[in-house]
Amino acid sequence: MRKFYVLSIVVNTPLITEFEYRWNVEDGNKIIPKIGQFALVPFGRRKMLGLIVKIKNKSEFDEGRLKNVIDIRDHFTEVSNDWISFCNFAANYYHRSLGEVALSCLPRNLKILQRKTFEKIKEKINSSIEYQTKNNDFLPPKLNDEQDHAVNTILKNNGFCTYLLFGITGSGKTEVYLSVAEKIFFLRINTKLPQILFLVPEINLTPQFENNIKQRFPKLLVVTLNSKLSEKERLNNWILAHEGKASIILGTRLAAFTSLPNLELIVIDEEHEPSYKQQDGLRYSARDLCIWRAKQLKIPIILGSASPSIETWLNAISGKYKLLRLKKRSIISAKVPKIKLVDTKKNVTENGLSKVLIDNLRIRIENGEQSLLFLNRRGYAPILHCNSCGSINKCKNCSTYMVYHKIGKKLQCHLCGFNLPIPRSCSGCGEIDLKQIGKGTQKIEESLKKEFPDARIIRIDADSTKLKGSSEKAFNEFHKGNFDVLIGTQMIVKGHDFKKLSLVGVVNPDLSLFSNDYRAEERLFSQLIQVSGRAGRFKSKNHHSNDESVVIVQTHYPTHHLYQSLLTYDYEGFANSIINERRFAKLPPFIFQAVLKAEAKELVLVMDFLKKAKELNKCEDIIVNEPVPAMIRKIGGKERAQILVESYSRKKLQFFLKTWIPNIKNIKTNLKWNVEVDPYEI
Repeated sequence: MRKFYVLSIVVNTPLITEFEYRWNVEDGNKIIPKIGQFALVPFGRRKMLGLIVKIKNKSEFDEGRLKNVIDIRDHFTEVSNDWISFCNFAANYYHRSLGEVALSCLPRNLKILQRKTFEKIKEKINSSIEYQTKNNDFLPPKLNDEQDHAVNTILKNNGFCTYLLFGITGSGKTEVYLSVAEKIFFLRINTKLPQILFLVPEINLTPQFENNIKQRFPKLLVVTLNSKLSEKERLNNWILAHEGKASIILGTRLAAFTSLPNLELIVIDEEHEPSYKQQDGLRYSARDLCIWRAKQLKIPIILGSASPSIETWLNAISGKYKLLRLKKRSIISAKVPKIKLVDTKKNVTENGLSKVLIDNLRIRIENGEQSLLFLNRRGYAPILHCNSCGSINKCKNCSTYMVYHKIGKKLQCHLCGFNLPIPRSCSGCGEIDLKQIGKGTQKIEESLKKEFPDARIIRIDADSTKLKGSSEKAFNEFHKGNFDVLIGTQMIVKGHDFKKLSLVGVVNPDLSLFSNDYRAEERLFSQLIQVSGRAGRFKSKNHHSNDESVVIVQTHYPTHHLYQSLLTYDYEGFANSIINERRFAKLPPFIFQAVLKAEAKELVLVMDFLKKAKELNKCEDIIVNEPVPAMIRKIGGKERAQILVESYSRKKLQFFLKTWIPNIKNIKTNLKWNVEVDPYEI
């Protein structure tokens, strides 16, 4: 028997390389290493968790100088070759190291997991979990014709296919997901249970979705994976998924990397959401990676949305994805709310609210119905302004203004978190008459409490839900009907079924119409479609005489094409107009992009570095634009700038980046930089 093995191991570093170690098998050590096992290895002065990717007979280096592996984690199953290939694809596409991709998505406690601890976890696993074909306590709703067609279409096709489930809000997309899952579990009743991965865009959507799943599948093990879990919870849930014991895995974008040996279906709910794109660290699109993973495993993937992303919609109408439509609400008595535009040039607002909106709120409160006000601006007022010299409080660390928070009596930067007490006078001229400009959720809440002193009003935003579990508790209270009016930011826009909600008010959405970001209109339309869909999902016993739910949008520009499309819920018309604009302007998805971003304390250092990087381009098929400061030039004391790289060929862009990035690494610099492929924000 050989005395030692040479193992090629990757660790969580940006270095795109494998490191060789020895694993001694003499002295009674009987563990035979396998590809896909995790190992604890010395790395410099640290001990790091590594992944075994190759086992060699000998090394090209002096084998006597190789460091020894400390321990092999053989007490749980090794990851599959498919999972390693998936991580390898992500690493190559986003130009990161395999170790960084594969190991950064694992639970931190995996590094210190000992055999005894793992055995205790295994004892908690019910290995005899079986699928229950009948549940006498719950009768699922009967599918309508559109839902039934969607379910049958997905099930009759074997192998890989990307389905876009395009359904209006309240059309029962979740019921389609669960019905497809039910059939998959039922068809596999005499074999090992399959696994299904559900992704949701926000953590606060998890509890409601999880309850729906557990109600439908009471005998299946369901686990959640997201950043709000404790390290112990995340480790336990990851092991259950990795060992194939958990049948349904529900998570946010990081769950896309979960090791799942029996994966047979992937569902991406609200696929259009920007939160599926990681914006820092390992910058990846969970949606795009899941599509590749489904193709790799030859399984179906469902993308659900009432307002698909432009890229997804283009793939659907071109035939690359299979388009399934749900045009009507799943509950017959539930009507799509009527949308009304209030021209704020003609209808004066007081404290941000028009008389039309106030009158409608009063009717709902008197009738015992619920209302929702959407304002994508937290705090009390966006700006504190000096009437004498025009000075505005800016963050000392960022090139942005500080937001006035009346609760807590502070000015706060929403980028770096820096805050100051509210000044008694202007720091520039000493003027004590400081004016609050704009309205935030706190100010709207204060105004409503004055207008309706007896109404039960709740605010849900990042400020009111800082404590763990606070957002879930707040949503539960509103779901139960314990509040009349809900005020909030984009946290309240999507995924919630409010049974008594009959009025939605949208306050000041116009800022997105004039953004430098070419995706701003797409995001705004999606938000308005989603928040409108919260109303009228269920018939109320005390519904007012007009027998319809209403969405009131306050705007200075009611004739804008976005609002005109919104009036009739014409997503297709809006999306097709955006597609034509982007085709003409040569913007994604008609061109492929990457962006080199850099930051330092001085802008001149950043620009000098970027100019050197631009000079490295020797490819005529690639457009390397001039370096420019970032849209928000300074964050956290660091000056930021970037170079946009473009190509009409994804393949050529990837080929260029494979040579360009290593050359950039040869530039001598101490500043921080990164390359992002398929950037969502530029």
